[in-house]
Amino acid sequence: MESLHPRIRLLWIARGALAAVVLAVALVVLDQWRLTVPTVAIGVVVALALALVVAYAVRRYQGWRFELQDDALYLERGVVTVVETAVPFVRVQHVDTQFGPIERVLGLSSVVVYTAGSRNADVRIPGLTPDRARSLQETLRELAIESEAEDAV
Repeated sequence: MESLHPRIRLLWIARGALAAVVLAVALVVLDQWRLTVPTVAIGVVVALALALVVAYAVRRYQGWRFELQDDALYLERGVVTVVETAVPFVRVQHVDTQFGPIERVLGLSSVVVYTAGSRNADVRIPGLTPDRARSLQETLRELAIESEAEDAV
């Protein structure tokens, strides 16, 4: 199975660090507004949050895998709960490649596979290089068209 690009960990860490900064600001506001929160406690909470963010990003990266097989796109992901997803090519409606601002800075992109149905109708594969994302998008599109023709016969 194929894994994501290692730089995706930086994106996940950056998002978690932003949450840790918001937590720190909330604790400082709480300290100024309502009750006294020792500065050391704020530092410890933020440091602990950052350590958890880094550990979670590393573990999340280790658990993310995907593979194109004969009949479907298979994904495995998760840290606490591992999710295995099979997306039959015949169910693929369309495939997008997305580049968010932080992803562009890191040289990454995501592929989003939209499927028939209303519940969980899309699957996102983050942390791909732009070339790999375009290649995967084209391959999925071709496999969806082939499987549609086979399904109709």
